[in-house]
Amino acid sequence: MTVKQRLQTIQQHIAEACEKTGRNASDVQIVAVTKYVSIARAKEAIEAGIVHLGESRADGFLHKYEAIGKKATWHFIGTLQSRKVKQIIDDVDYIHSLDRLSLAEEIDKRANRTIKCFVQVNVSGEQSKHGLAPEDVLPFIETLSAFSRIQVVGLMTMAPYTDDEATIRRCFRTLRELKERVQEKQLPYAPCTQLSMGMSNDYVIAVEEGATFLRLGTCLVGEEEVE
Repeated sequence: MTVKQRLQTIQQHIAEACEKTGRNASDVQIVAVTKYVSIARAKEAIEAGIVHLGESRADGFLHKYEAIGKKATWHFIGTLQSRKVKQIIDDVDYIHSLDRLSLAEEIDKRANRTIKCFVQVNVSGEQSKHGLAPEDVLPFIETLSAFSRIQVVGLMTMAPYTDDEATIRRCFRTLRELKERVQEKQLPYAPCTQLSMGMSNDYVIAVEEGATFLRLGTCLVGEEEVE
């Protein structure tokens, strides 16, 4: 299948999930995760109508950005080392993995404009996953008032990789409830209106639970052997 054909199938699934839950499908954005595919495949995604591209490594991001540039809105979705911030900060539009003060300090220091950030939350508590514990999210976001170049647009999480739908749904619901608690604070630098959650195996559940950004790799652009 082509990327365009896959996208049409995904959009149909999103539309059905939104109809089921009374949401507007236009409120759900698809981020094509291009980490495991070539520049040609990333360009195919853009030609199919994808606006948002996501990379999780600084070198991969820079490689794709050099070829594609401003034809896409760029999302950095992986763990970001503080020392790598300066390499990507001028070109990235969203960072999905803000999870510590040292990273916030580096973003604020290196950026020459406001950077839209998602605070990463480890809702599942799995040791293999990065992110803040849910109870630490509000205190962390309150400390970000000191950084004028960071805007907390929302929260991000990864659900456990499991066939247990109840576990996945609980994870996404917890993140949505946490987002609502942040919104109640009405912090000018943290509107926190967005939810980055849902990947190839669980995006329909994520949409039903309120996701506004889906990070889709395999089910949308597939996988290729890339260096």
